Amino acid sequence: MLTGKYRDFYRRIKTTIPPERLVTDPLRTIAYGTDASFYRLVPKIVINVENETEVRRILREAGRLALPITFRAAGTSLSGQAITDSILVRLGRGWDDYRVLERAGKIRLQPGMIGSHANRILAEFDRKIGPDPASIDSAKIGGILANNASGMCCGVEQNSYRTLDAMRIVLADGTVVDTGDDKSRAAFGRSHGQILDGLADLRRQVLADPELAERIRYKFKIKNTTGYSLNALVDFDDPFEIMQHLMVGSEGTLGFVSEVVYRTVVEHRHKASSLMFFPDTRTACEAVMLLKPQPVAAAELMDRASLASVTGQPGMPDFLGELGPEVTSILVETRAETAEALAAQIDGIKAALAGVPTVRPIEFTAVPAEFAQLWKIRKGLFPAVGAVRRTGTTVIIEDVAFPIEHLADATIDLRELLLRHRYTEAIIFGHALAGNLHFVFTQDFSTQAEVVRYRDFMAEVVRLVLDKYHGSLKAEHGTGRNMAPFVEKEWGEAAFALMRAIKRLFDPGNLLNPGVILNSDLEAHIKNLKPLPPTHELVDKCIECGFCEPICPSRDLSFTPRQRIAGRREISRRMTGVAGEAPLRRLVRSYRYQGMDTCAADGLCSTLCPVGIDTGKMIKALREEAHGPLADAVANWTADHFDGVARAAAATLNTVDRLHRLTGTPLMETVAEAAHKGTAGLVPQWNRAMPTGAPKAAVAGQTAAQSLAVVYFPSCSSRAMGGPAREETDRRGLPQQTLSVLRKANCTAILPDNLEALCCGQAFESKGFRLQADRKAGELSEALLRASRDGALPILCDTSPCLMRMRSTLDKRLRLYEPVEFVLDVLKDRLRFTRKEATIALHATCSTRKMGLDAKLKELALLCATEVVVPEDIYCCGFAGDRGLNFPELNASALHGLADQVHGCEAGYSTSKTCEIGLSLHGRIPYRSIFALVDEVATPLDP
Repeated sequence: MLTGKYRDFYRRIKTTIPPERLVTDPLRTIAYGTDASFYRLVPKIVINVENETEVRRILREAGRLALPITFRAAGTSLSGQAITDSILVRLGRGWDDYRVLERAGKIRLQPGMIGSHANRILAEFDRKIGPDPASIDSAKIGGILANNASGMCCGVEQNSYRTLDAMRIVLADGTVVDTGDDKSRAAFGRSHGQILDGLADLRRQVLADPELAERIRYKFKIKNTTGYSLNALVDFDDPFEIMQHLMVGSEGTLGFVSEVVYRTVVEHRHKASSLMFFPDTRTACEAVMLLKPQPVAAAELMDRASLASVTGQPGMPDFLGELGPEVTSILVETRAETAEALAAQIDGIKAALAGVPTVRPIEFTAVPAEFAQLWKIRKGLFPAVGAVRRTGTTVIIEDVAFPIEHLADATIDLRELLLRHRYTEAIIFGHALAGNLHFVFTQDFSTQAEVVRYRDFMAEVVRLVLDKYHGSLKAEHGTGRNMAPFVEKEWGEAAFALMRAIKRLFDPGNLLNPGVILNSDLEAHIKNLKPLPPTHELVDKCIECGFCEPICPSRDLSFTPRQRIAGRREISRRMTGVAGEAPLRRLVRSYRYQGMDTCAADGLCSTLCPVGIDTGKMIKALREEAHGPLADAVANWTADHFDGVARAAAATLNTVDRLHRLTGTPLMETVAEAAHKGTAGLVPQWNRAMPTGAPKAAVAGQTAAQSLAVVYFPSCSSRAMGGPAREETDRRGLPQQTLSVLRKANCTAILPDNLEALCCGQAFESKGFRLQADRKAGELSEALLRASRDGALPILCDTSPCLMRMRSTLDKRLRLYEPVEFVLDVLKDRLRFTRKEATIALHATCSTRKMGLDAKLKELALLCATEVVVPEDIYCCGFAGDRGLNFPELNASALHGLADQVHGCEAGYSTSKTCEIGLSLHGRIPYRSIFALVDEVATPLDP
């Protein structure tokens, strides 16, 4: 319940921002307020903004009431800079526009664009943006810029500060200035001349103090994101340049950046990597010094503990376990325009290191699959520690930088410091060429003694980094709340005074992200620590990094995997009986829709999760826990009478289709929507793309010469709803189309006995009926063993999600094939393909992606059609079996923007009937099984 000024703010702001984008309930404010750091504050209001006008209105209204504002992009930052107990403004839809400029020499981006997506746009020009943080597949441009995030390759030369060309800024009073627009600059000079004059005056102060100016220059010779970008005061004389470069790394404390223009950098086509092993840390760091003048794009140092943390994991080299106790490795990458230049660079690097002792010979590989495996070692370090930590503890990654000439001594000292404070599991790795080290350790904040241990450890880290080696407390992760108490110690009184003057100039009311970067509380770094109570064994290892969020189908509707886990953790915490907080029952009731009902449970989140967590499995388990005796009885009855249930479903679809034909689409849609809403979702919502029931599958009795015997299992969804939708001209069902392809390929199809009663269990498992699902899987396994002669014959399933479950639950003797791999591996050489002159769309289902077959799907499509469109940023369709009928808003949200991307396509193709319903509805083109496409273009080899 909002009170006082927050209630007044809400009343004012809801006149221009729809209430559904204003969040105040206890569960969602906790879940949405969670970021990747180990701090937690719960916002009073969360606002999802969709345009610059809304940002301006929020700032003005908050300013009138003196209410603090914090901006959030992806929430992948690690230092507590994106949390608040006031008003949290999150980037909603509408912030991912871009424009490629000057032959890709520049790119204009909005802050909601994910970093790797910007690189995808630039790829055809062999360009990319300079910053390359490890979180680039999840982090958004707004956060990358606000934190001056860098990464493994960009160093200090290609970060946001160095590659910035122009930006559009919304200041604390709602004023907008575009530094790349002369008209805007002139207007700003008239309205806010005091800011420009103030910046010019600060520059004069710095230049008048040679010692201060030199200290600023020295501090930015290595990576440094502690405090504000004071180098702007010595690097530029134009106040507009000073202003926009101060915004870089300001963490939302000086203004909101609504647009940025980057100067792009070259993305070399030819690359090679080498994992080098040295006898100890000092030798490895000496090698780094020799690599510094070489054409090396990256040199990633990994200490022995780092290598040990990934030893024995899938894909890791066997010899890692055989290395000595002091061995330190460096992963080196070099890049060039041509293969010849690359070879010459490799020779030069080897020659430079010829006198350095190594544990193994130095070998480079330019084979993408091989060097990707090497980089997998480096990228697996952080999650390796997170995955083995004790439940209830958090994993912390700190980020410091040293002058490179001190790297060896600093690394050794840091290891000794970690051991002295009993962080025995800690690992050290980092960007060696920049002197940038990360150290990862686990920390329990549940007791005061543990908090004191962390406090004392960090005090010694500060002394080590600043007093002994004159380094940076934050190299690329931003100051946040984590290092705010130490900014003055790192910079000194004079430089710190400059930072306070900058803050007053841009934010005199201290309303923009207060407590971040500048904080007078010397213990701010050990306050508001995030609790991580046990909540479910399937997700307790979650580090809340947010890497999963871009791929989640409900990310713009309800919760993401991170938020589902954060919400569940809060419910678990409340179960201990914390007094004076929102009633537990209210949180549980709210979680039902946000956390459970609108989760597609597709498991794609596990493909991006650093520790491999499948949040969908937790949701299925929670659904199972929620079932009562009646639900279990219904599930058991359905499993026992599955053949009748499937026939009834097909008959119902056929009846509804006849009604559709008689009444027309508009009336049907109106009635269906009214029935769905009038029954609070109990009646599934029919839509115009609904199919009919498929005719019963039947096979010919004869066997042709040289025929290949194949067991064909049409999934229950193909049997019950595999018929055509009303608009389709081909009135055959999916089983008939599949059998047609098999006949053309001279295959003899064998259907398992009692087919109508068989099911893989997917429909039961997704609803949390695990026992019934496993029982159906057992029945199917026995039937397929009989039909395939104990696995002697190949088995085809026409539906990818079902096939994937079959592979995990059925007898391992069965040779199970998914549609795409069956056509390519078994049927391709038995058919003649004639490509049709057409543009078609493809959708790789979640299971297709998880099985690594999305590229194969495109390969097959290109055998069949001249042009293939794979929509970008469309992952799970959100239909999730029948969830798209019960919660159609999930399907609509997941496929937002699909129609625009497939406009002009003749049709779309996939490998799951239920997915194809939602894709047809929201893509506004018919989506069909890939077998329909193969059947259309393929003919027998022999006439």
